[in-house]
Amino acid sequence: MRIFTGVKPSGHLQIGNYFGAIKPALDLQDQGEGIYFIADYHALTTVQNADEFRSYIEEVELGWLACGLDPKKSIFFRQSAIPEVNELAWLLSTLTPMGLLERCHAYKDAVSNGFAASHGLFAYPVLMAADILLYQADVVPVGKDQKQHVEVTRDLAMKFNEKFGTVFNLPEPRISEEVATIIGIDGRKMSKSYDNTLQMFGDEKLFQKRVMSIKTDSTPVEAPKPVEGSTLVELYKLVATPEELAEFKADMQRGGRGYGDYKKQLLEKLKTCFAPIRERYFDLKSRPDDVRDIMQDGTKRARSIAQKTLDAARHAVGLT
Repeated sequence: MRIFTGVKPSGHLQIGNYFGAIKPALDLQDQGEGIYFIADYHALTTVQNADEFRSYIEEVELGWLACGLDPKKSIFFRQSAIPEVNELAWLLSTLTPMGLLERCHAYKDAVSNGFAASHGLFAYPVLMAADILLYQADVVPVGKDQKQHVEVTRDLAMKFNEKFGTVFNLPEPRISEEVATIIGIDGRKMSKSYDNTLQMFGDEKLFQKRVMSIKTDSTPVEAPKPVEGSTLVELYKLVATPEELAEFKADMQRGGRGYGDYKKQLLEKLKTCFAPIRERYFDLKSRPDDVRDIMQDGTKRARSIAQKTLDAARHAVGLT
């Protein structure tokens, strides 16, 4: 089984990235061949400050490694290091109906949130399809909001295979339902666009301040607190055992404690969870040559697969 997924370097890594994408993907490393990439071409649709962009890319490199990506077991590389992906995206685009792209909700959501309606943003699903199909992926771990793009990938692969002969695998999305959507500090989906995230590798004091600012209701200290739909409960369950979560909820329902106490309890659980990851991150940051060697090796291995797939696609369409 070949597992393929990645993260856009469109901002600082936050715990939503970890629980919604990184951890579920890395948990699959022992179940097959893992291929993980940094989607830097995709990020250019929203990040257009070169210095910021470089820092985001570095943070994703270090962050995935710190979170447990094993370069001996898996392939890790930058999307932009593989030129074959752009040619395959063009081949796929010649088969892509406009209506298919017009129905993609991610484009509509991005435009409604103020991003420019560029061709890159509109054609994003085609490049994502090329990413996945280039490596003949079997399983694609994604968040719930990206499931539609994997379905587009399957549609394009079937169109290509029907017209030119079988070249591509049909990938399956893998969504971990219990963490499909991570809630941000304001109760909405955790997203850089909403500025409601908790950064993994940022300033610790700011992290604490943002946890303590989590949106709650006005229930008095002495009264039982609602647990259904509670942002505190949704975040606590990410870092707690089932027994700890049950006690947390029971304590809230008993009343007698203010929300500030529960926020402090959540903060300590988050700090305990991410302390070893942060330690590995800053250790890797102090060894840039080692990180560079890992990325170069990953690029070499990824390109070996990409070239074979593109050669087959070129031959199929007549570009010999």
